[in-house]
Amino acid sequence: MDANLSSNEQKAEELKLKANDAFKANKFSLAIEFYSQAIELNNSNAVYWANRAFAHTKLEEYGSAVQDASKAIEIDPRYSKGYYRRGAAYLAMGKFKEALKDFQQVKRICPNDLDATRKLKECEKAVQKIRFEEAIAVADEERCSVADSIDYRVIEVEPQYTGPRVDGDTITLDFVKAMLDEFKKQKCIHKRYAYQIVLQALELLRSMPSLVDVNVPNGSHFTVCGDVHGQYFDLLNIFKLNGLPSEENPYLFNGDFVDRGSFSVEVILALCAFKCLYPTGMYLARGNHESKNMNKIYGFEGEVRSKLGEPFIELFAEAFCCLPLAHVINNKVFVVHGGLFSVDGVKLSDIKAIDRFCEPPEEGLMCEILWSDPQPQLGRGPSKRGVGLSFGADVTKRFLQENNLDLIVRSHEVKDEGFEIEHDGKLITVFSAPNYCDQMGNKGAYIRFTAPELKPNISSFSAVPHPDVKPMAYASNFLRMFQ
Repeated sequence: MDANLSSNEQKAEELKLKANDAFKANKFSLAIEFYSQAIELNNSNAVYWANRAFAHTKLEEYGSAVQDASKAIEIDPRYSKGYYRRGAAYLAMGKFKEALKDFQQVKRICPNDLDATRKLKECEKAVQKIRFEEAIAVADEERCSVADSIDYRVIEVEPQYTGPRVDGDTITLDFVKAMLDEFKKQKCIHKRYAYQIVLQALELLRSMPSLVDVNVPNGSHFTVCGDVHGQYFDLLNIFKLNGLPSEENPYLFNGDFVDRGSFSVEVILALCAFKCLYPTGMYLARGNHESKNMNKIYGFEGEVRSKLGEPFIELFAEAFCCLPLAHVINNKVFVVHGGLFSVDGVKLSDIKAIDRFCEPPEEGLMCEILWSDPQPQLGRGPSKRGVGLSFGADVTKRFLQENNLDLIVRSHEVKDEGFEIEHDGKLITVFSAPNYCDQMGNKGAYIRFTAPELKPNISSFSAVPHPDVKPMAYASNFLRMFQ
């Protein structure tokens, strides 16, 4: 340790080393704690702020990452890693033009850095592509329905196809089970049947309101699952532990079915197939990753293009716009992907009235439903993600009282045990992707409610092995470089 450092500076350096070790062990929340303690002792060290920004990025707290990286730049405008960390966070948020400016600055500071040059070129390509897509884009109200232009019945199934088949228009349990087995072998079903599954599920979803009332008869149960994120083999494990979906064993999957995990096509086809098979045995809600912008960045678009082909990209985008935004179980349990709102007084009727058939906006009720997170402090605060907001126990309590509800269930955040109970027991986060991205070491969980009490019975489970296909295998090149 440098003898010229003050006592506080020495302690801060020791905390930085502890934080670095925690980061290497994928304990990113602990790393943030140590970096924060170091910053309290010495807040003029740009390295601490940039390192904490990187840890925030690993937890998908991109808004906080941008703030920390900006502070590092403020302290030392020549510190290239500050721009680098902020650019990476902007990329993850889909803010490519802002990211480009930061990587251009990295290149100015480090003109001979080959790695920075490569990343800048990838970023420039991404921005050029976006500008081209913006130039040819058609407004939502002018766009024709992709689903209405596809007739799966005219698609020929070649005699040499040996996978599962659907006889006519009715998807059967035997077909779905055979499809699940086919996916386990890393095989895909014929495109005719993939079209049939998505189109039939889309029609069912399109006919539902933005807020769906779920009725669970006395003595019956209902299971809520959180984010799955393309982890197909963990999805199968949920069905092994809790039973296959059926009218007698209904499920709600609470958004973020796709992205990051590299078996997202298998996950979404499985969930949609069960929706077709049992319309009231499988409920699906939209998450923030059921959107074009996220799918372009985090792998689903690339995976669809690889496994099913280009036409399915727009079809899935249309299907995602049909997903309901929220569910209420027996008028008591409110289930939503992200969270609550920037204003008080939002009624269930306001949510039901949302016109959801669009890409998620950057503000308003629909945005907040998909993106918001609870916070330990009372009141409301800025979002650590840079989208939506953070809300406290008092906000939760008022929303429940105003709508005569007992409990909020939401997803959207990794939790070590797969769940967390907050806000005086009135809010539960459930996350169903164990060992998220093959690195977080967390458990997954699901919640089973039995009527009439609707007491949450939470089960945690560990990750199961999967084929050697890495997370983000189909993600954009420029994003994979920053993982």
